[in-house]
Amino acid sequence: MAENKPRDFTCTDCGILGCYRRDKELPSTCLTKRYGAENERVLNLYRDGGQTAQIARAAAEIEGQYYGKLTRVEEIIAFAKKIGARKIGIATCIGLIEEAKTFMRVLQAKGLEGYSVLCKVGAVDKTEIGIPPELKVRSDCHEAICNPVLQADILNAQNTELNVIIGLCVGHDALFIKYSQAPVTTLITKDRLLGHNPAAALYTSGFYYKRLLEKGE
Repeated sequence: MAENKPRDFTCTDCGILGCYRRDKELPSTCLTKRYGAENERVLNLYRDGGQTAQIARAAAEIEGQYYGKLTRVEEIIAFAKKIGARKIGIATCIGLIEEAKTFMRVLQAKGLEGYSVLCKVGAVDKTEIGIPPELKVRSDCHEAICNPVLQADILNAQNTELNVIIGLCVGHDALFIKYSQAPVTTLITKDRLLGHNPAAALYTSGFYYKRLLEKGE
């Protein structure tokens, strides 16, 4: 029987967090120490003047300028303007279409152009990609798949310069990010039970959602 190898040290194992201010001695197992050479390669990306450098600097500058002062909606507007993005794609869930409409109005008010694509674009029934009827939300009617790849393709064709996710499902968001040509940020992360505040499950894992810490599936 194979022995269980010890798990590698990761950042959630650390009680020091000295990497932020460098005011404490980093442990010998710290990822900053282990990946020093890789960090130098990454730093060159942040310094070389390309898109990665532009995004890295814009994000850091917004954090410094507006820390605790702007909502995420406002931060996205500020970020878009800092990187020179004027055409903003919106990949939205059908369940958050009203929020997407409001965000579209915000973009227009701030002098930006928005282009939105709903998750159900294409109107393809789930059975057409091999989902059995009993695994639909409702098995007795046409129920369209979420179509994140087509959402990305449409926004790519529109030459959007920054794409914003509004409530795409777990997994569908991953596919959208994979196929989007423009950089992607998230405005709303879907959580149907918790009013789109998934962190609430972690905050209450000691009581209401203690099942999260129970062993097993």
